[in-house]
Amino acid sequence: MKDLATDFAADSSVKPQVEAFFDAATNTISYVVKDPASNACAVIDSVMDIDYAAGRITYDHADKIIDYIRDNGLKLEWLIETHVHADHLSAAPYIQGKLGGKIGIGEHITTVQETFGKIFNEGTEFQRDGSQFDALFKDGDTYTIGTMTVTALHTPGHTPACMTHVVGNAGFVGDTLFMPDGGSARADFPGGDAGVLYDSIQKVLALPDETRLFMCHDYGPNGRDIEWETTVVDEKAHNIHVGGGKTKEDFVTFRTERDAQLAVPRLIIPSLQVNMRAGDMPPADEKGDVFFKVPVNKL
Repeated sequence: MKDLATDFAADSSVKPQVEAFFDAATNTISYVVKDPASNACAVIDSVMDIDYAAGRITYDHADKIIDYIRDNGLKLEWLIETHVHADHLSAAPYIQGKLGGKIGIGEHITTVQETFGKIFNEGTEFQRDGSQFDALFKDGDTYTIGTMTVTALHTPGHTPACMTHVVGNAGFVGDTLFMPDGGSARADFPGGDAGVLYDSIQKVLALPDETRLFMCHDYGPNGRDIEWETTVVDEKAHNIHVGGGKTKEDFVTFRTERDAQLAVPRLIIPSLQVNMRAGDMPPADEKGDVFFKVPVNKL
C-alpha cells in the first residue's frame, strides 16, 4: 500500500475550517470546508429535504448552508458528493443555483448509473457517463479550495464510487467509516463488497495519525449525543469493526452477517434516482409533473 502517512504528512500543517450541519431526519452531516487563507469554501454532502409520504421537496437544510456561506462572505468553489447516497437526497444543484461552484464525484459514478439506470428502467435518454456532474475524480486526483489542495482517494466497498477527500489535516470519509463506536457502513448494496470495504478502511487509516476524520452519518449509538469528528489514531485503536488489529477475514464475516439483518434505507428509492443525476429530479412529464419510479422485487 502507498505510504499515505508520509505523502500527507507535509500537508498536516494546513488546517481547514470545518462547519458541520446535522440533518436529524436522515442523520446526515453536511460540511462547509473553508480555506483559512482565503474566503474560498466547499460544501460536502448536502441534503435536500423530502416529505416522502406527501411527495414534497423543500430546502430548509440547504438554506442554512447557503445563509452561512453568505453571512460569512465566503465564495463557494465546490459541491462534493463523497458517493451516491441511498439515504438522503442531494441539494447540490439547488445550492449551485444560488452560489455557483462545481459539482464533483468519483469517476465510478458511471458504474452506479449503469446499475441503477437498469433497475429504474431509465431508458436510453438517461446518460450513464457521469456527464450530469462537473468533475469526475480518479484515485489520487487533486483539486483546490482557495490555496488548499484536496486529494480524492478512491475508497469503494460501500458503493463503487465512494471517495475520501483529504485536505490538510482533515479527511471526509463519506460512509466508509463511522465514529469508533459506530463501526463501518454496510456493504450489501449493488456493487458493494465487504472485503473491498476493509481494504478501503485500511487506506484511510494509513493517513497520518493526527488526521481529523469527518463522518457523513452518525446515529448516536447507546444513546450518546450525535458526533461527527474523530481521528485516524482513535479509529485504529477503538473502531468496533476494524480497530485493534481486527483481521480482514473477521471483518468480512461480521459485515456480511450484519448486513443480512439490515432493512433497506427508507429513502433509497428517491435518493438513488436523484443522486445518480447529480441531485436533479427525474425529468418531468408532458404536464410538468415529476414522479419517482418504484421497482418491484429489484432492491
